Amino acid sequence: MVVIREYVNEMEALVARSVLEAHEIPAVVLRDDAGGMLPPMRMLFPVRLAVRAGDSVQALRILDAPFEGELHDDSQFTDDLTGP
Repeated sequence: MVVIREYVNEMEALVARSVLEAHEIPAVVLRDDAGGMLPPMRMLFPVRLAVRAGDSVQALRILDAPFEGELHDDSQFTDDLTGP
């Protein structure tokens, strides 16, 4: 296993892991916070995202790629809250 990213926020690491797993790259989130009993330790020991060494280059490409999701058209919404 190789650490490819470090995060201050555990949620960001979990989202990144989910993205990699959606691309069939197994990943683990590593944290040193005494099993959740000492959350302030994350400031000293960031949350880490690790993958297999052979997957590291592809994993970084995926995480660095721009998001290509649907763009929402907000023109259907109006500021008029009174209803039709």
